[in-house]
Amino acid sequence: MVGDRMYSVEFVLNDSVQFRFDGTPGAGSPVTLNSYVWPVVEVDARSWRESDLGYADALRRLTPGVVLSTSEASGTGLRVVLDTGSLLINPNADEVYVEIAEIMGFHDGSWMVWRPGEDTFEDLG
Repeated sequence: MVGDRMYSVEFVLNDSVQFRFDGTPGAGSPVTLNSYVWPVVEVDARSWRESDLGYADALRRLTPGVVLSTSEASGTGLRVVLDTGSLLINPNADEVYVEIAEIMGFHDGSWMVWRPGEDTFEDLG
């Protein structure tokens, strides 16, 4: 994803938010990160959570942003750093129903699903 442009933020009926990235040309579909929890938006020294006034605007302002780095670690969650700000997916246990996030659409067909108690979110198990 590093170097890909995030060109779309789509809110799915108060259920999730989808982020679409350019991905590899010819892959057939964009790389899509579905977040089933509300990510934190960080721009400069400010953070927005879903309950904050201006949250949706902050998410939309991340586009079009180019991915500079991604990281994931137990206890700190998933982070996507863009040249326009950052997304942080690191929910509390009471925010998760089944899955936390998933990513798909890579040229090689690879995908990943994050669930509480597994991998990056083992601390939520």
